[in-house]
Amino acid sequence: MNAKFSWDEPQDLAEVYTALRDKLSAEQRASLESKLGPKRSFLDQFHFTLRNSLFVCKEIIHRPELLCRLIESNALEHSLSQQGFIQQLTFDSNIEEKQLDQLLREVRAIAMMRIIWRDFNRVSDFNETTNDLSFLARASISTALNYHYAQLEVTFGTPRCSQGKKQPLLVLGMGKLGANELNLSSDIDLIFAFPESGNTDGQRELSNQEFFVRLGKKIIQSLDAQTADGMVFRVDMRLRPYGQSGALVYSFNALEEYYHTQGREWERYAMVKASVVANNGDSDHSTRLMTMLREFTYRKYIDFSAIDALRNLKKMINQEVKRRRLDEDIKLGAGGIREIEFTAQVFQLIRGGREPSLQDNRLLSILPILGFLKYLPSEAVDSLTDAYLFLRNTEHAIQGYNDEQTQRLPSSTEAQGALARVLTYDDWPTFYAALQNHRQAVKEVFANLIAEPEDQNPDVEIESACISLWQQRLDKPTAVKQLSEYKHENPELSFALLQELEEWASLSSMHSSSRARLDDFIPVLLALINQQEHPTETLQRLIKLIKAIARRGAYLLLLKENPGALAQLVKLSEASPWIADTMAEQPALLDELLDPGSLYNPPPKSELESELQRSTLRIAEDDLETQMESLRYFRSAHVLRVAASEITGVLPLMKVSDYLTEIAEVILQYTLTLSWNEMVKKHGYPDGEVRTSPNFIIVGYGKLGGIEMGHGSDLDLVFIHGSTANGSTDGERCIDNQTFFMRLGQKIIHFLTTAMSLGRLYEVDMRLRPSGNSGMLVTSLSSFEKYQMNSAWTWEHQALVRARVVAGDKALSQGFEDIRVSILKQQRDLKTLAKDVVEMRHKMREHLGSGKNQEDKFHLKQDAGGIVDIEFMVQYGVLAWGHSHPALITFTDNIRILESFVDSNLLEAHEVNQLSEAYKAFRTVGHRLTLQQQPNLVDAGYLTAERKNVISIWQKLMRDD
Repeated sequence: MNAKFSWDEPQDLAEVYTALRDKLSAEQRASLESKLGPKRSFLDQFHFTLRNSLFVCKEIIHRPELLCRLIESNALEHSLSQQGFIQQLTFDSNIEEKQLDQLLREVRAIAMMRIIWRDFNRVSDFNETTNDLSFLARASISTALNYHYAQLEVTFGTPRCSQGKKQPLLVLGMGKLGANELNLSSDIDLIFAFPESGNTDGQRELSNQEFFVRLGKKIIQSLDAQTADGMVFRVDMRLRPYGQSGALVYSFNALEEYYHTQGREWERYAMVKASVVANNGDSDHSTRLMTMLREFTYRKYIDFSAIDALRNLKKMINQEVKRRRLDEDIKLGAGGIREIEFTAQVFQLIRGGREPSLQDNRLLSILPILGFLKYLPSEAVDSLTDAYLFLRNTEHAIQGYNDEQTQRLPSSTEAQGALARVLTYDDWPTFYAALQNHRQAVKEVFANLIAEPEDQNPDVEIESACISLWQQRLDKPTAVKQLSEYKHENPELSFALLQELEEWASLSSMHSSSRARLDDFIPVLLALINQQEHPTETLQRLIKLIKAIARRGAYLLLLKENPGALAQLVKLSEASPWIADTMAEQPALLDELLDPGSLYNPPPKSELESELQRSTLRIAEDDLETQMESLRYFRSAHVLRVAASEITGVLPLMKVSDYLTEIAEVILQYTLTLSWNEMVKKHGYPDGEVRTSPNFIIVGYGKLGGIEMGHGSDLDLVFIHGSTANGSTDGERCIDNQTFFMRLGQKIIHFLTTAMSLGRLYEVDMRLRPSGNSGMLVTSLSSFEKYQMNSAWTWEHQALVRARVVAGDKALSQGFEDIRVSILKQQRDLKTLAKDVVEMRHKMREHLGSGKNQEDKFHLKQDAGGIVDIEFMVQYGVLAWGHSHPALITFTDNIRILESFVDSNLLEAHEVNQLSEAYKAFRTVGHRLTLQQQPNLVDAGYLTAERKNVISIWQKLMRDD
């Protein structure tokens, strides 16, 4: 039906019509009338798009001429190839960078209006929409790559390998971009790679690595920067090797080395969808790169380890969904897009090496293959396919409404109405019912495939007396008698604790449903407590946790529906009040109890690094609060695992210290990288030296340096930088190097010590830096060396025995180690050395020991014959004999240094054995006391043999009678 386009209609779109009428020329208005007027369906599409997309409305109001160009080009009536987008991005060779960025954003704005119009009106199908978006991204990346490569060539020449061949940059698209499945407001996950190392051939020579780092940054800037014209795509580089702490660009050899020696299971999942999306060289480079990556992704054997890896990934997502309340997220929530993707990918990783047809990276191509190969029933394939299309179309409707990167269902009536209309439903309830049906179908398929089974521990019998005890149905004498029969060591106290909880003020104001849930939970908990060796003590420790989670139904349900997790909680709380208090302060850690396999199996450092990378992968670098909270949860979860393993005897003392030290090292490296990136972004690079890693090291002293961390240990740190003293940074907000590094150090300390809802990461002690509290927070390597050579006290050289670099630049680390070795190898006068060490020891004992009023006590660390005596003897030995026995300087932990005394024939084997056994015994008791929240004091008659041995050797070695 023909209809005339009227400038007076409709009222609800008055602002758009006003902008078109006022900002367009008469010629443009006439052209618009002629295009929109003849076909009622075309005008209806126009109005439907405006009513369901605030983004399109805003773009037209801001730049109405773009609508004219879109309509006049007939672009709304057909799809575009990637080459079509590239043609739109054709530019003059003399174009300036600012003009290029403007062109990229203008083409993106027109493309998004066109894609939303066609998608919302169902002129295009799902495949066309995702292809268009992916082609736009690929064309934008290629355009930025070609432009900036040419610009850098002018300055630095062409990057070439040793054979003289020109080296291109390859951009690897991950996730939905790699599979041509982009959504309407997606970011793009990229990895940059180049074939071979070498140098540029210009007068201002650069290594290929440096050239491509500059190029990568330019590409990111052109795509990701927010200007007056908006942005093109948000760029995420954190899927590259080592995440944000890794180099921005890697050679093929470096990538191959990483993936085949350090690649993790989750990175195999990430590689399933990868493809080269831009390459300014020939296609052979792309083929070579993808062949190498396929060898990493797909194993030649049936690989069922993928199921366990997927379970772990899904568990992490579920925890994130709970913590961030993402139940209404159609991607991450139960039955969402991610579960469909995981279902397909697990088969790809298990069987892709044997079945090349499974190596396709497009999900809608894989699902039918799974049915054909009988890996999934045909009805499951149909359900997943229908659900995927429904959920992805829903995702487009959500994101096309206001160009926001979200998969969360809208809460406003207007947005809900728009979403229902775009999905062709009459109203929101009808749409939501259809959505829930699809999600339920996905949940069932996913659960049948890989969901972990419920804990199979036998249910604890809940006797009626447990219910009566809690609901106060028994009088006090009867209740106390019943508790006595349950072997409560103090039944009257147990009764008082239950009565106190019942009378707790917060319970009286609790919602009836929450109170009912608590009333169901307490008898179950009480029945488990009754089976422990010390029920009263266990109940007392758990009261604080009960109060912490009483109003939080998710945690009560977690424990009630997972009897194995509840059993672990009760068992560990009986063993350690420290664990019970930690759980009460951080109830989110209850998630860690769901899997005893991981709870009692702390991961090695490489897996810690990988897990931290995964857990922070989608957090923006500038979102420091979320970064800090994520790190605190990460630390608490892993320290809990170590404590649980120690309490139950799974881990010996030395392994406990190893794990606690590695946790700290991983956190320090991450914190340094994050802080460095923020400082560089704000101020530029010190001395203008573009680096992939900070020119900075963190040196650990004391327990951290000696790989002897305990629960609650603070961090003794020294910060050292490797830049010139008089230089400055190269950013717009330029500052001198010393100020830069001082602020970097302050930022690291702030990151570690700030109190948040999950507490602090660590207490930090910087007093071991040159000149102590009066010295600079950060010193240069040369200044550190000068101080150690000319001004340091003997006790500072003692501290250096246990010093080592725990995070930072490798070259600078080696420089520090060279200085450390040089200082420790100095020949010293033994009498003077012994005198200095003994005097310092006496001062410490006087100020920090058990004291005159506690002569019946032995302070494990500070009293005569204790830990510090052993440490001081070790330090004395290294300083006394290091010049003639360099092996003594190799290690920083006391046990291995002691062993080197025997190897060097400096101490008798039986003496070293006595010192080692005493040291381990003292530390083991110290760990246990910490977990029992008790001070490092024991009865004076305890560990007397070990103590006497230490005193005897001290007097012999130090001549301290």
